[in-house]
Amino acid sequence: EAPKGPPGKWIDAATTEHGDLLDIIRESLGLRSFREVAEEARRFLKLPRSERQSSPTLVRPTVPAGSQKAALRLFAISNPIGGTAVETYLQRRGISRIHDDGSLRFHPRCYYRADEHSPTETWPAMIARVTDLDGRITGVHRTWLDPGDFDRKRLGKAPLDTPRRAMGDLLGNAVRFGVVDDVLAAGEGLETMLSLRHVLPTLPMAAALSASHLAAMLLPTGLRRLYIARDADAAGDAAQAILTQRAEAVNIEVIPLSPQLGDFNEDLQIFGSDALRAAMRLQLAPEDFVRFLHRSTVTAG
Repeated sequence: EAPKGPPGKWIDAATTEHGDLLDIIRESLGLRSFREVAEEARRFLKLPRSERQSSPTLVRPTVPAGSQKAALRLFAISNPIGGTAVETYLQRRGISRIHDDGSLRFHPRCYYRADEHSPTETWPAMIARVTDLDGRITGVHRTWLDPGDFDRKRLGKAPLDTPRRAMGDLLGNAVRFGVVDDVLAAGEGLETMLSLRHVLPTLPMAAALSASHLAAMLLPTGLRRLYIARDADAAGDAAQAILTQRAEAVNIEVIPLSPQLGDFNEDLQIFGSDALRAAMRLQLAPEDFVRFLHRSTVTAG
């Protein structure tokens, strides 16, 4: 319901009562001026256009674009992934059992702008929660999706120049699946780690989102063994070497997990779940096979 009073004051009331909405509109659309944000707010709230401009002094300070607070708000307004394009996207990539522990969400019309001079587009998107070691959200990662097409080149991502983007504070942090005790598997991409999670749903995992962020990922206190799910390329080799050195310096045992092809999602798609599970049986420490792989097999059965 629109605020009461002269039409010229309605947008002023909206800025006071719906300040969070203005911040979300600004961040989602990538708008820079108050006039643009106010116009979109009028449309959303179905308010009439005013003949005068609102006083800028009535507008709360907006959330900086790409900030941690903006990331938190984007995750909050997104939806669970069940029955959405995110679930379909992951299943098409061979991940039929999605053990995401609430770290993934779906936004049906996530705004995308190639640059500040380009028009705004809307695409469905997978929103991944980036957290620190204490579980606080520090950022999000967006993967824009093509709702109608899945080809071997884009693998279901939207036909955009940069269909993946992160916002917030990523350095040292990660998208986390499961609660870490003394063993952790860490790697780069979401699909890589979700592919391993598909066959090892009880093994805690973390996706650092890039090779450089994997190398810099902070390690939890009490960690005894670290599995590094490397990508088979030069950047993956470098990230593994740096993270191994950092982990061994604090007496953490490091065991690399190596895919047969480029990464573990490619392995899952080409060879299937049973082959990936068999490969993990050969690479896990014997006690972790019993603890994670055997338990996961029994649970799946």
